[in-house]
Amino acid sequence: MPERLTEMLMDTWTPLIILWITVLPSIYTAPMNQSQVLPIGSSTGLKMLTEEQRVLNRSKRGWVWNQMFVLEEFSGPEPILVGRLHTDLDPGSSKIKYILSGDGAGTIFVINDKTGDIHAMKRLDREEKAEYTLTAQAVDRDTNKPLEPPSEFIIKVQDINDNAPEFVDGPYHATVPEMSVVGTFVTKVTATDADDPVYGNSAKLVYSILEGQPYFSIEPHTAIIKTALPNMDREAKEEYFVVIQAKDMGGHMGGLSGTTTVTITLTDVNDNPPKFAQSLYHFSVMEDVALGEPIGRVKANDLDIGENAKSSYDIIEGDGMDIFEITTDAQTQDGIIRVRKPLDFETKKSYTLKIEAANVHIDPRFLSGGPFKDTATVKIVVEDADEPPVFSSPTYLLEVHENAAINSVIGQVTAHDPDVSSSPIRFSIDRHTDLERQFNINAEDGKITLATPLDRETNMWHNITIVATETRNHSQVSRVPVAIKVLDVNDNAPEFASEHEAFLCENGKPGQVIQIVSAIDKDDPKNGHYFLYSLLPEMVNNPNFTIKKNEDNTLSILAKHSGFSRQKQEVYLLPIIISDSGNPPMSSTSTLTIRVCGCSSDGIVQSCNAEAYVLPIGLSMGALIAILACIILLLVIVVLFVTLRRHKNEPLIIKDDEDVRENIIRYDDEGGGEEDTEAFDIATLQNPDGINGFLPRKDIKPDLQFMPRQGLAPVPNGVDVDEFINVRLHEADNDPTAPPYDSIQIYGYEGRGSAAGSLSSLESSTSDSDQNFDYLSEWGPRFKRLGELYSVGESDKET
Repeated sequence: MPERLTEMLMDTWTPLIILWITVLPSIYTAPMNQSQVLPIGSSTGLKMLTEEQRVLNRSKRGWVWNQMFVLEEFSGPEPILVGRLHTDLDPGSSKIKYILSGDGAGTIFVINDKTGDIHAMKRLDREEKAEYTLTAQAVDRDTNKPLEPPSEFIIKVQDINDNAPEFVDGPYHATVPEMSVVGTFVTKVTATDADDPVYGNSAKLVYSILEGQPYFSIEPHTAIIKTALPNMDREAKEEYFVVIQAKDMGGHMGGLSGTTTVTITLTDVNDNPPKFAQSLYHFSVMEDVALGEPIGRVKANDLDIGENAKSSYDIIEGDGMDIFEITTDAQTQDGIIRVRKPLDFETKKSYTLKIEAANVHIDPRFLSGGPFKDTATVKIVVEDADEPPVFSSPTYLLEVHENAAINSVIGQVTAHDPDVSSSPIRFSIDRHTDLERQFNINAEDGKITLATPLDRETNMWHNITIVATETRNHSQVSRVPVAIKVLDVNDNAPEFASEHEAFLCENGKPGQVIQIVSAIDKDDPKNGHYFLYSLLPEMVNNPNFTIKKNEDNTLSILAKHSGFSRQKQEVYLLPIIISDSGNPPMSSTSTLTIRVCGCSSDGIVQSCNAEAYVLPIGLSMGALIAILACIILLLVIVVLFVTLRRHKNEPLIIKDDEDVRENIIRYDDEGGGEEDTEAFDIATLQNPDGINGFLPRKDIKPDLQFMPRQGLAPVPNGVDVDEFINVRLHEADNDPTAPPYDSIQIYGYEGRGSAAGSLSSLESSTSDSDQNFDYLSEWGPRFKRLGELYSVGESDKET
């Protein structure tokens, strides 16, 4: 029955609940008081709000039937009563038990299970948590069985103004152009308040300026900062410090406030023209200054900065507009005056210029304030400088015939000193340009003469340099190039262009052209070459050949008849006279060699030697070459055979009369070097007891005469060979007739005095098998192993 009643009540109250949610909040906004009672159970139909009801709920605070309220930050000696839960099933007896669950139940919110009173046990902060969702239920105290379904409700923390506004993004920086009109937007600031923005005025902010009037203003609600004073000049004051305040409670008394700072900088606009620091500038410059060299600087100051301060300079008037120029220094914005053309103190001593400086970037808004330019006057004084001589011409071109006489004048150069106090000039030739010293020059008047004969055919042009020097100041020097052209004179006779040798076929025909010859002439006539050809007077009636002049200035040699024979005459010599067209004409005689040859039927030359007729008929040149190759091959074979036979007959045994010596070279002896291979008489070494007297060397023939060594005294039988060798070595070192050798050859002698005797088998007459090496083991531990190797026991001998 209770569940049915609840459903009926919900069907009846649902439209009214929706009406209360949507309409009543706009009419009644006050929260429930401390004695608010929240009914639960069938009589109230307390259930969770549907999604449709939540969508229709307005954000503005209003009375809602399933909400309770509690003030934040409230504290007292006792817990705060938030509200009371009640059900119609409660007749006032103690059989019903109220249970509370959800956010903060049991810790923050505590319920009296008998009366349904809800108390807040702690101090609440809305900025930490604005609402708590709890669930209430009535159960039988004895059985703990639910008497009604659970009902959900919300406890909202009521806001109080306990948070001041804050500028999170501060401090601020902003810019605005100078000379802006009143109301120009500067920037916008924003403050935030942690209090509830939809309840009361705790978060309703109003903005104001504490510092910064009368230059700037701020809109109270939008916090937009604007200019409040016209024509603020950056050049007067560039930066402003503005303090902004944000106050809650709509700006009323008792509200909390926060502040921030805004640094506002005026940006530059081109509102100032350039201005020269002075109206007249004076400069002086030497007349010999290099072109492009700066001679002075001017400056037009501009109060603006950056692009607005850039100025360009021009020369607008004056008598030196084509002599000077002015440019702008990009770094310093100075005007640099430079020289464009050479200055001459003797011609003009001073110049007056009018220069102008104008802004590059102009703002049209400020044109009414006047022209953004300024002018100044510049006076430039030219100072005299010692200048080098000046030639009358920058270059000279002279002509001279190649047959000109020595010391003849071929031209003249002139120069003068441009200074007021003119100095005499001396001329000379730079000999680096005239290494062969073919020309001379008069030092006083500059006349150039010929020193050696000229030959146009060797060198047609001569380029020399003339030097002009002031006599009073030798450092003032000028140079000028002089080109000398050598003119042609007909001094060379024509001759054949090359050494010609003509070939005439034995089977040639009369009138056949044997050879075409051409001539050359080292001279170069103006109208070109024209040669005349002729035979010697005694050869005019030559029965064999004739000549014919061609139109291309060449000559054809023709045969008068046929039937030439190599056996009769192999070579013909034809002298030809060649003359040029000069005045006077030059001529020479050249001889043409004509060789008679055997030719094929087509006129191709095959052989031009008379000896070819003695060859056998039918024997070609290839066959002759093959025969010669065979002969050479046979000769090579014979030479090899003879060489082998000679090697085979050489004796293999050395003759008895040859002096055979065995060299034992000791490298630990100091002497005269590796070439010291002097040997001693082997007979003396083999028999040192027979030493007697002087023994000459056999291997070295002395080149110088020297005194013979005195014979040594007879040596007893017990002679010391080492002493003998040292004596011989001393004599060899002091012998001036032979180079010092550092090697001594010892043949067949092993020395005396050894306790072990001789180990050599050179003079032994016994074989290895007859030797007994048992004594080796008695020589000590060094020879023990050697004795074991060579000793043979009795058992071994028997085996």
